[in-house]
Amino acid sequence: MKKYYFVSLTLIGIFIWFYLIKDRDTVGRRIVLGQSCALSGPAAQLGRQMMKGATAWFSFINSQGGVHGRTIHLITYDDFYEPDYARKNTIELITQQHVFAIFGEVGTPTAKTALPEAQKYNVPFLMPFTGAEFLRNPPNGLIVNLRNSYYAETQALVEYLRLTYHIDKIAVFYQNDSYGKAGREGVRRALEKRGLEIAAEGRYRRNTLSYRNALQTIKLSEPEAVVLIGAYKPCAEFIKSAKKSGMNATVFCNISFVGSNDLIQALEGQTENVLISQAVPLPWENKNKASQEYRKIYKACYPDDPYGFVSFEGFLAAKLVVKALEKAGQDLNRKSFMKAFEQLDRKALAGFEITITPVDRQALERVFITNYSDGNFQQLEEVWVTND
Repeated sequence: MKKYYFVSLTLIGIFIWFYLIKDRDTVGRRIVLGQSCALSGPAAQLGRQMMKGATAWFSFINSQGGVHGRTIHLITYDDFYEPDYARKNTIELITQQHVFAIFGEVGTPTAKTALPEAQKYNVPFLMPFTGAEFLRNPPNGLIVNLRNSYYAETQALVEYLRLTYHIDKIAVFYQNDSYGKAGREGVRRALEKRGLEIAAEGRYRRNTLSYRNALQTIKLSEPEAVVLIGAYKPCAEFIKSAKKSGMNATVFCNISFVGSNDLIQALEGQTENVLISQAVPLPWENKNKASQEYRKIYKACYPDDPYGFVSFEGFLAAKLVVKALEKAGQDLNRKSFMKAFEQLDRKALAGFEITITPVDRQALERVFITNYSDGNFQQLEEVWVTND
């Protein structure tokens, strides 16, 4: 009799674990999302702005009564832009905080360790702030991306350099981890399509300013342009030192993860011939309905904060999540929620055209080439790039 009693308790325990943790849906009137990102360290501004942009929209929705009577709550843990912390944070958010989904992971190396934990517990992995290819190919039903890929960004930059400056000799400076290598591979592929090779390359270690050896190597190749895939501090130091050393590169190109506002500040006025690809358009654009809405709601939530590309992306990412929650209806569970993304209208995200399908887990397909001139960011080109 005791044996059957023990077996019954065990089965009940497994049942509770499976439904309340491994496949936990929202309970009551709260939808809890978990985020692991850098709130301190060299990538801190990226994490903070991504969190603030999302929080602005979630707070606005909550003030309107939430989604089908449920309010949305974002719990954010600091991972210092270090993979081990990201993994631990993700496990705790899922098993201790019982989050409905992981949202807004910031960084490629951190996302790479966090995603397997989300998959283990069958928890959605939403809107990571990275263009890494492993989040797109092969398609994963637990993942939804907002932004375009690093392959798309680097392809757009190479194309712009070729058409605008007639440049063929392109070097790469990159962070020596999965993020930097993804960007470097994107440049290589873009050049290969045009019958070209990377002129020279140099790398630095994540969370350091160890760029000098890379600078010397790249300078020897006399590049016409340098594409930089890194955080804002090492990229800014590389650019300033390259200009000071007499490197004759016509233009220095950065991809969106660099953190545009912070890069411009760190360059200390040396912004000439610096380009930045963006995953979203100018937050100050008056013609875009989404930009107008973002500025109004963000300023109401954070009156002392400047507008920026990262907080705008966080805002749009949160808005897309809410659209899916609305579409999923009152009887919310993870399965209906993830299916809802694929059922959204192409114009569900005001100001943009989106596509999310079982084989295309990315909403936006555009890349925006920008520079900083006369005290303002300017959009130079809008490029439609699909992942192939």
